[in-house]
Amino acid sequence: MRVALVYDRVNKWGGAERILLALHELFPDAPLYTSVYNPLHASWAKVFTVKTSFLQSLHVARGSHEYFALAMPLAFESFDFSNYDVVISITSEAAKGILTPPRVKHISYCLTPTRYLWSGHDEYFRNPIVRFLAKPAVSYLRHWDTIAANRPDFFIAISQEVKGRIKKYYQKEASVIYPPLALPEGDTKRKKGKYFLVVSRMVPYKRIDLAIKACNQLEIPLKIVGTGGQLSYLRKIAGPTVEFLGNLTDLELVEYYKGCQGLIFPGKEDFGLTILEAQKYGKPVIAFKAGGALETVRQGKTGLFFYPQTMKALMYTMQRFMKKKFDPKLCKKQAAQFSKERFKDEFLTAIGYIMNTNP
Repeated sequence: MRVALVYDRVNKWGGAERILLALHELFPDAPLYTSVYNPLHASWAKVFTVKTSFLQSLHVARGSHEYFALAMPLAFESFDFSNYDVVISITSEAAKGILTPPRVKHISYCLTPTRYLWSGHDEYFRNPIVRFLAKPAVSYLRHWDTIAANRPDFFIAISQEVKGRIKKYYQKEASVIYPPLALPEGDTKRKKGKYFLVVSRMVPYKRIDLAIKACNQLEIPLKIVGTGGQLSYLRKIAGPTVEFLGNLTDLELVEYYKGCQGLIFPGKEDFGLTILEAQKYGKPVIAFKAGGALETVRQGKTGLFFYPQTMKALMYTMQRFMKKKFDPKLCKKQAAQFSKERFKDEFLTAIGYIMNTNP
């Protein structure tokens, strides 16, 4: 079976990239098609044969892809998949819009319907002037995205939350296969501390500002792993108990998970792999009560929810959290349900079903 993988862009590291590496283990010969590839920021992709679109020739597109949103439909429609039996698009944007011959099965593993077009539109376009100026582009991309959603033969969602969005915005049914939990065990060298941990890209919808402000007020140590466009703003509002660690290796990250007293997860996420990563090492989670967190945190057993999405609600929950004892075994048991082996087994089963029932 000749398989190809397709991903929106290869220029960062995160949960979606771990999915790609797990799929690479299943299909080691499958090339990876993408709009742009930046090897400096995506060293993980060296295991793939990466095939890029015409946008790769524009150096600025490799790091600032957001300025080329209107070109993404054409970039993905330009690929030729006639030599494959199965194409798997891993996407939160335009990769699902590839064109495949009728005999080639296209499975879309949907991270979420394009956030800035649908569920996150109001958040991305808060500025009324920017919203007005962007309206023609958004209108065109919404129209194309709706058409593109009819191209996959089968949708698989990363969570029940995303399954609901696929139904709402695309009027399509989807099955659910949870992403793989793939961090190593690591050797504990770091002493346990009283700090809380945030592991996230630094973008507005992640609401890292809530964690920083709450820890400022409570004068509690907070360590933040990750980088992103909001870094300078977050540094400005951070108090003396907040430390920014940047990007870490997997083994370094494991040590911080093992050393923290808990993970803070303040945003509404499609799934939230870091929630499970913390639990894998026996650590409970404080999470905003919405999105994928509802599928991965057991209230009162492996963590606590806060609601509404405000600093005061988070502070109150943190104070409750610090008075409560959590059983590390329950946290580890919860995380064990989301193993990489489970992911690979379920994905192979899904592909076999699709190939046998959709001739």
